[in-house]
Amino acid sequence: MTQQSKNRIRFDRAALILAVLIVIAIVTYRFINKPGETPSSAAIVDAAAPQTLAGLEKSTADHPGDSGAWRELGAAYYSEQRYADAVRAYDRATTLAPADASLWSALGEARVMASQHDPMPAEAATAFAKALELDPKDPRARYFDAVRKDLTGDHEAALTQWLALLADTPSDAPWHDDLVRTIEQVGKINKIEVADRIAAAQKQAPAPAAPVSSLPKAAQAIPGPTQQDLARASAMRPSDQQAMVQGMIERLESRLKDDPSNVDGWVMLMRSRTTLGEPDKAAKALADAIAANPAKADYLRQQAGILGVR
Repeated sequence: MTQQSKNRIRFDRAALILAVLIVIAIVTYRFINKPGETPSSAAIVDAAAPQTLAGLEKSTADHPGDSGAWRELGAAYYSEQRYADAVRAYDRATTLAPADASLWSALGEARVMASQHDPMPAEAATAFAKALELDPKDPRARYFDAVRKDLTGDHEAALTQWLALLADTPSDAPWHDDLVRTIEQVGKINKIEVADRIAAAQKQAPAPAAPVSSLPKAAQAIPGPTQQDLARASAMRPSDQQAMVQGMIERLESRLKDDPSNVDGWVMLMRSRTTLGEPDKAAKALADAIAANPAKADYLRQQAGILGVR
């Protein structure tokens, strides 16, 4: 292999690592900024019951037909940089749940990172294509499919695809700036003017997510993490991510002990416990809230009813 080829692979791999960081931010942003939606079972498992790697391996051994267990194992292997193992886990998950676009894009990503020489193996490209067939809006597949086009020399097509993704990106998304920089860098390297196109895409983008304070109280969770929190979380093990979430809830509970008259704080605590799949703790929060604020009992029960807390 020539030195030029080696340099090209290193450059390509750096670009792909950036893509991984963008995808992490996409997932986190979606989870935080859709507080009115019920999280998927996978999201609840991620947030409420992260396990050790050995525990996840045992889970797949005990429940070999559970695609969610294989998904979790693949994510754990990936976080440990055991990319070949992640490929095997995600491959099994896609066999069990072939209609899940996010599994196919995760498989493609793992195949990219497992490759030692080819920055976009054919098997990875196939997985991304399958994800896009199932969900044309899958952000990870869209990003990597544009990477594939850039690697083949079709820089204009890659830029067009990244710009389309940018047009679907709210300006306050934590991965917005990285995506813009990617477009700018590829445009600069290939002497393609992109400034006006970036501005046009940003004008088409959805409005930033509604501030939490503008939502109904029962649709609010604990305050979302900062940009620094997101950066730390992307490098954390699942157990550390769980500790971070629990720490946020414990701080909220501590504030409520100091100020039990904060009715809306109790509602946020109920929703947080519900989101984490802890109905008993959510019910206890309701009982404690009513005990501390008997004059607000009707309001608290109304908000709890929206959340399904009894």
